[in-house]
Amino acid sequence: MAKPKKTPRPKAETPRGFRDYFGAEVTQRAEMLAKIAGVYHRYGFDALESAAVEKVEALGKFLPDVDRPNEGVFAWQEDAESEKQGDWLALRYDLTAPLARVYAQHRNDLPTPYRRYAMGPVWRNEKPGPGRYRQFYQCDADTVGAGSVAADAEICAMLSDCLEEVGIARGDYVVRVNNRKVLNGVLEVAGLSGDDKEAERGIVLRAIDKLDRLGPDGVRALLGEGRKDDSGDFTDGAGLGDAQADVVMGFMQAKRGDGAATCARLRELVGDSAVGIEGVSELETIAELLAAGGYGPDRIEIDPSVVRGLGYYTGPVYEAELTFEIKDDKGRARNFGSVAGGGRYDDLVKRFTGQEVPATGVSIGVDRLLAALHAKGRMDTTSQGPVVVTVMDKARMADYQEMVAELRQAGIRAEVYLGNPKNFGNQLKYADKRGSPIAVIEGGEEHERGVIQIKDLILGAKMAEGATLEEWRDRPSQYEVARGDLVAKVREILELYS
Repeated sequence: MAKPKKTPRPKAETPRGFRDYFGAEVTQRAEMLAKIAGVYHRYGFDALESAAVEKVEALGKFLPDVDRPNEGVFAWQEDAESEKQGDWLALRYDLTAPLARVYAQHRNDLPTPYRRYAMGPVWRNEKPGPGRYRQFYQCDADTVGAGSVAADAEICAMLSDCLEEVGIARGDYVVRVNNRKVLNGVLEVAGLSGDDKEAERGIVLRAIDKLDRLGPDGVRALLGEGRKDDSGDFTDGAGLGDAQADVVMGFMQAKRGDGAATCARLRELVGDSAVGIEGVSELETIAELLAAGGYGPDRIEIDPSVVRGLGYYTGPVYEAELTFEIKDDKGRARNFGSVAGGGRYDDLVKRFTGQEVPATGVSIGVDRLLAALHAKGRMDTTSQGPVVVTVMDKARMADYQEMVAELRQAGIRAEVYLGNPKNFGNQLKYADKRGSPIAVIEGGEEHERGVIQIKDLILGAKMAEGATLEEWRDRPSQYEVARGDLVAKVREILELYS
């Protein structure tokens, strides 16, 4: 009789495109989210935690333009094998589509305008790459139901405050503002308005969106006959004439020395276009409101070269860019780049209600912002572990639990060693691996005398790294104190390193 086939053991590996986060990474993200939430709350925004799963139809235009309903998202169909198949469901692709659904569903119970912020993971079933994962955190704030560009100005100011709150200094970032309506006016002047020009407009928008990657020459080629890339592949262009391409390129290169001069140049470009003039006026109003609040061009500026998302947004768009340099994998200097973006999207809720509802909002890339702080050396890559109360006598575990309880009640992170206490050296190795600042030791002899030993593990580590005994002669690495002075002495040592 054949032996039953053993079930193979599963491989202990993270799925492709995902990663695990440990200790300091999780703590640092939580601290950053708390700081950003504090700014959002200060501005009067309320928290919203929507479901991680949405109906695919609710995600709508956020899906890529493909045939299969589950392309680009992690999706499944309820009761897919039954005769009566259910809805297609998907993990949320971002935090904006769920907001549109929530507002449409609960609008009679929500205030207008509705100001909400949301934080959490989103999932995208896309090809992973270096630093690009299929699960990542977003941190959004949106105002729904306010048509005034004062709402856009407020979002920009709030974004500036968030960056400074988490540790990005003034001078290391800029929030740049543009307006889709200005581009619409430019396209109108270039002869690209009307239903019959939809295909050409689409090519122009995609070309503009590639400005950062292709540069002005590459975009200009795509506005004309087309462009051949380094691999030899040819991309058809919009077929614009030189005069038409000049107008579009002029829009992207319209930035001048200050906001007023930039807006004046944009007025020249949009000519008599009503929508273009409206867009320029909105930019002027945003600049005026921000200046009144103390947000000058050193923090927020009008910049027509902001082109990301222009195919989706309906009015003002904004992007936060970090301006300091970092080294890439090949040691070359480059700017860190964008960490947040947003804009006005007045058509989103209309998909559910049939009525246009104005909305504007921003999304902060939490993981990129954390990476930026690490790149600037403004965030410690390690986290301090707990104080470890060692176990010298298993029969006196209650005594050790009493010690750790005292420390915790005093607000000090602490734990009792719960491994095999037979080898005391292993307990100290455990404390080192945990990054513990202090080990508390009480053997039978110390217990009889009413004292404890407190070992400064941070000092011990510094000496192990090469510090000489003379450098630390005034600082013993171990103290004997009365049992009743446990909390006071531990706190005293911790304060030396805070």
